[in-house]
Amino acid sequence: MIAFVRPIKFEEVDAAGIVFFGHYLGFAHEAMEHFFAGLERGYPHLIVKRRVGLPAVKVNMSFRAPARYGDVLRIETSTAHLGNRSATLVYRMLREEGSVLVATVEHTIVTTNLDVMASCPMPDDVRSILAAHLSVEATSS
Repeated sequence: MIAFVRPIKFEEVDAAGIVFFGHYLGFAHEAMEHFFAGLERGYPHLIVKRRVGLPAVKVNMSFRAPARYGDVLRIETSTAHLGNRSATLVYRMLREEGSVLVATVEHTIVTTNLDVMASCPMPDDVRSILAAHLSVEATSS
């Protein structure tokens, strides 16, 4: 598991005073970029120079508690499933104060050659990071 901490910004809150649900996908993507920061030259180099993408093919979200402006989210990212060309990441989003679970996002990605927009073999360094953070639940099933 790799943790990423981010504050809730004013523009992310809706008229009800809570984070608008659509922003949680953006939070998940920020956490994914942080998750892959250990790649040589980072996640941007994977996309821009190596031309390997990790587009979403499936996303499931569930919500447990609200997050508000001024809260700080701790996003814990782990790998729930690791296949040959795909993986499922799980993001547990907790209010840092009190460790209240706010939301869980399950995000299935497929390794893609961005020049031809087709699935491709997963690079070893990407697989290594995913494998290093495979959740206990995933390894026992």
